[in-house]
Amino acid sequence: MSVPERSPAPNILLIMTDQQRADFTAAGGFGLDTMPFVDSLAARGTAFSGAYTSYPACVPARTSLLTGRFPTAHRVRQNSTPGAATFAEDMLDVVRKAGYSTHFVGKPHMHRGPDDFDSFRGPFMHTNGPADGRSEEEAAFDVWLHGLDHGVHPEPTPFPLECQLPHRIASGAIEAMDEADLERPMFLWASFPEPHNPYQVPEPYFGLFAEGEVPERIAGPEAIAGRSEKYRWLRALIEEKRPGYDDAWRRYRANYLGMLRLLDDQIRRLVAHLGPRADNTVIVFLADHGDYVGEYGLQRKGAGMPECLLRIPLQFTGPGIAAQRRSELVSMVDVLPTLCALAGAPVPEGVQGRSLAPLLAGEDPPAEEFDSVYAELGYGGVPYGVDERPPLHFPYEGATFDELNSVTQSGGQRMVRLGRHKLLMDGEGNGELYDLDADPAELDDHFDDAEWAQVRDALLVRLARWMVRVADDLPTGAYRAKTVPHNWRWAEQARSSTTRPSTTTGSRDL
Repeated sequence: MSVPERSPAPNILLIMTDQQRADFTAAGGFGLDTMPFVDSLAARGTAFSGAYTSYPACVPARTSLLTGRFPTAHRVRQNSTPGAATFAEDMLDVVRKAGYSTHFVGKPHMHRGPDDFDSFRGPFMHTNGPADGRSEEEAAFDVWLHGLDHGVHPEPTPFPLECQLPHRIASGAIEAMDEADLERPMFLWASFPEPHNPYQVPEPYFGLFAEGEVPERIAGPEAIAGRSEKYRWLRALIEEKRPGYDDAWRRYRANYLGMLRLLDDQIRRLVAHLGPRADNTVIVFLADHGDYVGEYGLQRKGAGMPECLLRIPLQFTGPGIAAQRRSELVSMVDVLPTLCALAGAPVPEGVQGRSLAPLLAGEDPPAEEFDSVYAELGYGGVPYGVDERPPLHFPYEGATFDELNSVTQSGGQRMVRLGRHKLLMDGEGNGELYDLDADPAELDDHFDDAEWAQVRDALLVRLARWMVRVADDLPTGAYRAKTVPHNWRWAEQARSSTTRPSTTTGSRDL
């Protein structure tokens, strides 16, 4: 009896944006068509409407993407500590062992560096690209961009589209694609810094979405009074540094929407260059976390765990992936085990994510496995109070600020969503409970309401189960952890499956 040949491993094109809200595209329910090409990719593949980041900050989230582990396990809980990443094998190890050539273009903000890839073009950050190889006009644009101090530019950017970082990154990704060995499957990660601040965009994108047609916010600065101390501290800090900044929220949003369309056009340009490779390429599109985009009178991110910061776009398009929009609650930590399945590679020890491969094929998973999702916030210690002014990594004087700082990120908070309900708990015992269907702005807290006790208790139990689940299985030792298909630990099949042989010898501290 002949054995059928295994299909060749697909190319993987991983496209990541930075600070992109999940609900600001037409496919995500937004009133304006901001990313028609990305939406068309979603329509040809599987899009998850309930996808969440692991942590609403860049480096912790990107470490989760690469390792398939939550910050509690991978140990990176602030942007300043990428070198603390702890894992056995990460995404790059997996694809390299599976025979892939590896290429990176764009913003890193991760524990991996240029020497870890076959080709590396970067780093591109939010206010500049790499100095090597840039033109005089690109260098002048980078200086201008840095001078915006991560603010909102009220007029069209006075530089051409070709100077914009997304255009330069797409061009670099096209060069990497052309250089890739056709005899090997290709792993190409294009990491765009936008639509992260500073909020600027050239024509025709500046005028594409008029301020007057920008949809209303779900909650303005009046909602700050009902939020936690960290929201109020951040709002007061920004108002102190940039008085009246929220008066321009419509311009801020219009710039953000224009940046989304600019990104969309560059992603279209990149995907079009796949050419014949397209038939055997899995395209993964996601963001690392969201943005307030004016909600609660705030810009950027920083305080709390609202949906606008936690929810992210996540979609897969390619061979064998069904055209569908799914409502399961999934996480960015699920991407690595999913790519393992698509590449025919074993899942590394210590991975906490769940493979979405059966869902991509149109199968229905056990309900309990995907009816909840979990996320984390905080670097530890006791949280600072609203009246405290500890030393920061930027001065209290002047207009410059960083919303990720020793106050907004202090302490610890955990989130669980179960169906339509969302619960937050911090290390001091403060809880919040919301009905997201009835209260999308999360302003009506039911945690202490007696009539909500049954819902609250159910979510507390689920949160406890998640916190046990994300305890680190590394390092491995004499006792071998039992593993189950797809890492679906709460599925019925988990009760009868057998242990998989170990694929690694232990953890690695980088």
